[in-house]
Amino acid sequence: MIRRLQPALVALASLAVVAGCTGGGASPSPSAPAATTSPSTPASVAPTATPAPSSNLKIGVVTDIGTLDDKNFNEYSYKGAVAGAADIGAATPPSIVPKDQSEYATDIQSFVSQGYNIIVTVGFNLAGPTTTAAHDNPNIWFIGVDQSPICVDTTGKLDTTFACKGDAKTLLPKYISLQFAEDQAGYLAGIVAAAESKTGVIGAIGGTTLCQPCNRYINGYIEGAQAQNPSVKVKVAYVTHDFSNAAFNDPVGGKNFAQSFISTNKPDVLFQVAGKTGNGVLDAACAAKIYGIGVDVDQYLSYPNADPCIITSAEKHLQSAVESAIKGIAAGTAVGGDNRFDATNDGIGISPITNVTLASDVQTKINDALAAMKAGTLNTCPNSTCNNVAKSTP
Repeated sequence: MIRRLQPALVALASLAVVAGCTGGGASPSPSAPAATTSPSTPASVAPTATPAPSSNLKIGVVTDIGTLDDKNFNEYSYKGAVAGAADIGAATPPSIVPKDQSEYATDIQSFVSQGYNIIVTVGFNLAGPTTTAAHDNPNIWFIGVDQSPICVDTTGKLDTTFACKGDAKTLLPKYISLQFAEDQAGYLAGIVAAAESKTGVIGAIGGTTLCQPCNRYINGYIEGAQAQNPSVKVKVAYVTHDFSNAAFNDPVGGKNFAQSFISTNKPDVLFQVAGKTGNGVLDAACAAKIYGIGVDVDQYLSYPNADPCIITSAEKHLQSAVESAIKGIAAGTAVGGDNRFDATNDGIGISPITNVTLASDVQTKINDALAAMKAGTLNTCPNSTCNNVAKSTP
């Protein structure tokens, strides 16, 4: 299968590494006189090799529940930490995958106790434990992926009463939160889905209704699909309503759920927003001979099992965001608080199109939408509804 690279559609998935080239001078001709060195003409000096970066910073990663090799959220956040460590010459970060939510705080503390300087915590579920750890350990940097410092009191402690009288950015200056405009990536994927649907019915399956990033993805998907085709029907369902294993770490359950969903709703394009569970959703789409859309990363590359039916993926650039945060800490330029990644800084995008050929007017619509997002003139979250649980359109 040949992938058609469409650079206008895709924001950078990671920081580019540019290799320099060395050039050699021409050899003198046989008739040229031998070169001489005089006091006014210094002898050439061989260039000094740039020393490799080196850092004694210790970086550790606590992922969300699931697995490290989920071909998605955990894996690419971790890859960002590995890339960041390599950039600054630090040791490859170890990782801990909690068995359940009860282990979040303990796993973070294990890195604190071992004297780690940077602790990356992956997922919005870890925001509370990370907030507490950032307050209790003000000399340690914390990078929270898909997080924002949860409500704090005037001392910077986690405020479970939600009075929220403290300013987390000021009181927790070494807590860097990485947030993404999932609705923008979902919007672009929605345009593709509606354009490629032959029946006018498309679908989306989220892992859990409690996942706000999932809700933003799907609500943006609905907006983008309706912008492309106002009469398109978008069918939506969630695997579960809690943070059990079924939400993001059950591909077999995801496939079974999606098979039932496809049988009932008859979509011909299906967007998965359920992590590793969603890999099973893509498997079901391929088995049903309908198109699939991946999430978070280019799943054509990360999950080749579904390559026969994936047409694109809605991306948030997890790896480059984590990598850049680590480099900023090492360089002394990092600033705590919320860091938003969206179209304006290439923090989101969609993957190269595969298995289909977009019509030129669809290509133009995607390009125009991305440009409008960068200009701030396209609201992909109208009426602030994107955090709400997504619902099927009539």
